[in-house]
Amino acid sequence: MIKAEFFEKNREVVGFRVNDHSGYAESGEDIVCAAVSSAVQLTANLLEALDLQPDVKLGENTVECVLPSAGDLQSTVLGQFRLHLESVQEEFPENINITISEV
Repeated sequence: MIKAEFFEKNREVVGFRVNDHSGYAESGEDIVCAAVSSAVQLTANLLEALDLQPDVKLGENTVECVLPSAGDLQSTVLGQFRLHLESVQEEFPENINITISEV
């Protein structure tokens, strides 16, 4: 199961961590992993392109992205990413779990 954790500070999303595999299908055929992986990469690249200075860490089956501060633009980008993952979760509830942690 994919685990997506969003970090909030004063009710604003300031980062996320996504790890593990969905287990929906074999590697290379897993549409849940593809949807989530693509969204993670797009979000991290967009935050970088907007010069919001994301701190992105890549690990074994893990991506973590934390912003140095909250703001309207950051909240919009990360909020839309969370909305996307929530829609994937609605369709595949056995394959993705979303949590929110206060930092």
